[in-house]
Amino acid sequence: MGLHLPAGLAFEDWERAGRQLSGLLNSSSWWLGDWLIYGKDHYADRYERGIRAAGLQYQTLRNYAWISRRFELHRRRPALSFQHHAELASLPVDEQDVWLDRTEQMKWTTKQLRNALRAQRQGSQQAVDAEATRRLAVPDNRLQWWHKAAAQAGTELAEWVTATLDAAAEQVLQETERRVSLERPA
Repeated sequence: MGLHLPAGLAFEDWERAGRQLSGLLNSSSWWLGDWLIYGKDHYADRYERGIRAAGLQYQTLRNYAWISRRFELHRRRPALSFQHHAELASLPVDEQDVWLDRTEQMKWTTKQLRNALRAQRQGSQQAVDAEATRRLAVPDNRLQWWHKAAAQAGTELAEWVTATLDAAAEQVLQETERRVSLERPA
């Protein structure tokens, strides 16, 4: 019901444990989906009893199973989360593969993938390409600082950076516009 971590645990060990726990969490969604598929295929008359015994919401398990069916084992990408796959599950297989490739190459978060899909659906391939190709070199210490600020603001880094830059741009543009209007002859 909990995780006991020893006092004085080195940061690297704590970090490694987090990666391992995250991997287990991601894998467990696949495992539960595959488990439900197996139960339905082999115990059609009794698998609902097994679902109740698992103690999970039926709809959650059905979602896991649906996604697991949409991605056979050989098509699942270990570098991507179950949720990445869930975002793509409703697409045709060939489109799924294109998006899986793109997501792996760009190291997109689930939210970035969702935004790219939305942009494409809105007919904005240029927005997808722009997001995929624009990069900003940022020193690690600044990136960590910005992550901390975003976390304290209760938002993801990308949202925080965009909002902060938008606010700065608006301020500069308004000041410039005000200065220009004051310089114009009356």
